Amino acid sequence: MPLQTGAEPFRHEGGETAVLLCHGFTGSPQSLRPWAGHLAERGLTVSLPLLPGHGTRWQDLGVTGWQDWYAEVDRELRLLRDRCARVFVAGLSMGGALALRLAARHGDAVSGVMVVNPANKVHGVAAHALPVLRHLVPATKGIASDIAKPVTRELGYDRVPLHAAHSLRNFLRLVDRELPQVTQPLLLMRSPQDHVVPPADSARILSRVSSVDVTEVLLEQSYHVATLDYDAELIFREGAAFIGRLAPGAVSEPGHGNEGTTAGG
Repeated sequence: MPLQTGAEPFRHEGGETAVLLCHGFTGSPQSLRPWAGHLAERGLTVSLPLLPGHGTRWQDLGVTGWQDWYAEVDRELRLLRDRCARVFVAGLSMGGALALRLAARHGDAVSGVMVVNPANKVHGVAAHALPVLRHLVPATKGIASDIAKPVTRELGYDRVPLHAAHSLRNFLRLVDRELPQVTQPLLLMRSPQDHVVPPADSARILSRVSSVDVTEVLLEQSYHVATLDYDAELIFREGAAFIGRLAPGAVSEPGHGNEGTTAGG
């Protein structure tokens, strides 16, 4: 199936410090493209891959699972490590869970973690019925585009395939068990008004990781897809400051050299 316009992956060849961005479940790189662009303009090497099953039609997602999604970001991390001296991982929603697992599994190969409204659990009574329900009902209503800002829309599926939702549930349980292995500096940014991922998920993550250097930022004006919402600029500033503190000299002002090359839609 052809990609939806705007769902293309993004890559920018910049300096020796890289950021790997992971988008969310049923979403696409579009939700993180402005953040990726902000980081690229500041001289960083940036990779924003398209996860398998995403960016086309929801039926394609239904035949993939968490192993496919994680394998994609794991591969990108290894490629970045071959190219760069330092790699930071970041993610939105399920992408936050992917980033946290990369940190747990790769240890010192990850310099820091930035997550926005990270998912930790599939909630609701229906979640417990997924093992059976997925064989009876192909999909349920979508979760994309929870944004406070008028007119702004997230490019995501309007349906959630239940086979994939079941796989997501299993993945989040796995990540929760691995959270104590996360020791890297952590920047967690969350929206108090989030209609997709409740505040309990962030609280659980903060209570489980072993990171000593932890910063929590509240995104008071945004809903779930905060990277496209009113607090997007706050996310960008906090992310750049976080990287700049841990990798001095890695972040430059736009137009001050080290622009690199960009590929993607």
